[in-house]
Amino acid sequence: MRMNQNERRFDFHGLGLALKRAREEKGWTQAYVAELVDRDSRTIMNIENKGQYPSFDLFVKLITMFDISVDQFIHADGGAQTSSCRKHIDVLLNSMSEKELVVIEATAEGIKKARETEDA
Repeated sequence: MRMNQNERRFDFHGLGLALKRAREEKGWTQAYVAELVDRDSRTIMNIENKGQYPSFDLFVKLITMFDISVDQFIHADGGAQTSSCRKHIDVLLNSMSEKELVVIEATAEGIKKARETEDA
């Protein structure tokens, strides 16, 4: 059986950010996480910072270790028409705390108000 030629590639950048955030919240270093999953710390760094594709085994270990749901990354777009910038922002928003979201909301409201003032 052949896979669909239009198969969508999974973007690991957002997941890498979520893993980094979860690791930092626990106060763990990349070296410590690498030791726990029997990998090199550069592997963890590349997953977190460059969106490097981990092996399936490592992927499962990391999301299980940090209790991260991958649904938000797999189904984040809701449609092919969503721009890559909007997808990236959605992933970033999904990894933020409530306090950080309040700052983002106020910033967006400020931009909206400034735009309305310019248009008037």
